[in-house]
Amino acid sequence: MKALILRVGGTNCDRETAVSFRDLGVGQVDVLHTKRVARERSLLDYHVLVFPGGFAYGDYVRSGVIWAKDVEVNLLDDLTRFINEDRMVLGICNGFQVLVELGLLPGFKGRSDFPEAVLAPNTSNSYECRWVYVKKISKANCLFTKLVPQGEVLRFPVAHGEGRFLFPKEKEAEYLETLYENDQLVLRFVKPDGSPANGEYPYNPNGAFHDIAGICSPEGNVFGLMPHPERAFFGWQLPDWTRDEQPQQYGHGKAIFESIIQSVEQRF
Repeated sequence: MKALILRVGGTNCDRETAVSFRDLGVGQVDVLHTKRVARERSLLDYHVLVFPGGFAYGDYVRSGVIWAKDVEVNLLDDLTRFINEDRMVLGICNGFQVLVELGLLPGFKGRSDFPEAVLAPNTSNSYECRWVYVKKISKANCLFTKLVPQGEVLRFPVAHGEGRFLFPKEKEAEYLETLYENDQLVLRFVKPDGSPANGEYPYNPNGAFHDIAGICSPEGNVFGLMPHPERAFFGWQLPDWTRDEQPQQYGHGKAIFESIIQSVEQRF
């Protein structure tokens, strides 16, 4: 298995993501600038592509849009073929914003020429850096959560200023129904007991429509989420790990990376 983590000026958590893959035995994990990949590599040399978190190009204009245009100009043909060959694309936080700006998510009818959703500024008008709870909603479509039982509550950190997932107001009901019909709604923000957040702060940290924290493509091989699984991979990354007499070796993020590896092994 070969994984590629893209980076540009302003991205972060690329190293944490690489460490997560390497800890699970992935032999080749490259962290490369988008421009270098365009000049020297092909995306098709890899099985998994990750757009990590951060503030790509300072998130000027709006979050993710400049990096999305950069990818569109330099890598779109390769990326399109990559996805069509059922290879896996993960967008975490800023990476989720990029996938939405590229029209790859929600991708109801394939890639859209224009974004079908938006990650808008948080309703708190603040940068939210906190641990949250999310519940797996999808059944079996999303390849990135196949090892997570439906209904399981996971704990991840969020760190963003623009994470409020929204559909156009006039399309909300239609698009939400389509998400459910296609099994594309993967993660929702919830309270610690797993009950719906119903938009309540801080359980829903950004005011996202329908408490949406992560969605996938209809085929399940493109996944975007606002929480950071790579920051909840090891047990010592958890905020309360010192309270346990026997700290956990891993956090909930491990299941996401294990699901990726298993899916690649089964497909390739």
